[in-house]
Amino acid sequence: MLEIGLGARRGRNCEGMSRRDVLKVGTLGLAGVSLPQVLAVRAAHAGESATKAQDVNVILLWLDGGPSHVDMFDPKPDAPAEIRGEFGAIETNVKGIRISDRLPRLAKQMDKYSILRVTSPDASHGTGNHYMLTGWRFTPSVTYPSFGSIYSREKGFRNGMPPYAIVGGMGQYTTAGYMSAIFNPFNVGGDPNSDTFSVKDVTPPGGVNADRVTRRKSALDTIDLFQRDAERSQRGVQAMDQFYQRAFDLVTSPGAKKAFDLKQEDAKLRDQYGRNPFGQGCLLARRLIEAGTRFVHIQNGGWDTHTSNFTSLKDSRLPPVDQGYAALLADLKERGLLANTLVICMGEFGRTPKVNSSSGRDHWSQAMFVTMGGGPIKCGMTVGETDRIAEYPADRPIKVEDVAFTVWKALGIDPDRMFQSPDGRPIRIADGGEPVHELF
Repeated sequence: MLEIGLGARRGRNCEGMSRRDVLKVGTLGLAGVSLPQVLAVRAAHAGESATKAQDVNVILLWLDGGPSHVDMFDPKPDAPAEIRGEFGAIETNVKGIRISDRLPRLAKQMDKYSILRVTSPDASHGTGNHYMLTGWRFTPSVTYPSFGSIYSREKGFRNGMPPYAIVGGMGQYTTAGYMSAIFNPFNVGGDPNSDTFSVKDVTPPGGVNADRVTRRKSALDTIDLFQRDAERSQRGVQAMDQFYQRAFDLVTSPGAKKAFDLKQEDAKLRDQYGRNPFGQGCLLARRLIEAGTRFVHIQNGGWDTHTSNFTSLKDSRLPPVDQGYAALLADLKERGLLANTLVICMGEFGRTPKVNSSSGRDHWSQAMFVTMGGGPIKCGMTVGETDRIAEYPADRPIKVEDVAFTVWKALGIDPDRMFQSPDGRPIRIADGGEPVHELF
């Protein structure tokens, strides 16, 4: 089975085959769904989309564990030492906006994104992930689909590439929830920073070249031949044959192989992104968007800094994000892709303004950040303001539901569009919010 599954290490937080299985390709996420099945259901849902807006791609940078807003995009240099911590603030290339002095590259790209001051009632891992990645408060009765899964369902395949991909390993609530598992992300395996990085579902395993794959397909065709007459009247079977052909085409596609081959990039550009899993993941995301993928989620863990917050941030967490995120924005802009690519950076909550006795910051959701730029979003702005110690909203509080409505507006998706739960209950794509109008 040809699988696209990323086995990269993730940061921790504090909380029998049938004959037709022989050529199944492309397991998606946790469900083990084959690519032919994906193609089949994709065709079944073709034309479901209620909107025909411009195609806007998405790259979501997910900082798993709860990134500190105070130490990144909401510094308080005039606050007491137990609040401001060890970092300072620097001017950006947009007058009047300052961010952490540990993000010098992103300070030079401020004109390519905006900062939202977001507030949430949920300061728990897991349920907070669900809230931010779906726009819905967690409930045990329903797991709502992630942004990427809904966009995959609405827009479908383009240029033969999977519409929704995840880089950096599967995270919580990145899947299709109550929808069919075929809308789960295409889980890209391995470390894109490794010299031996390859994608198993696009590159056949060792000893199996393109000719051998073709022979295996011919063997399956021969095995199937004896019952073709019996099956010929079954439209579903005939359609499935077409989807197996599409899956076969992906495995043997030079375009798919090229999209995942980072060695084709100039070494200097790879250096600009940073020779680390996050930086090369950002570069891979750009390549996938260019090739036809619509939504790329980059999973980046290790942000649950209850202890040694400042050491962790300055030594391992902030430098790769500052470099990779800034390079991604600059590269997209230079290639003319930023105008139709929405780039989002966020985590499940923020951190306590007051530093604890272990030099760490604990969970805090009343104040947090979301950065967003590209596509139709106005950039170089801050929307909302926190109080003098970044503890609570002081002006223009933005709800998690508002973030979701903003994403759907940017993507041209009607949040009132209805899907059906497995028990037949109609459920809106989003509810309870409104777009952040300042961004449009």
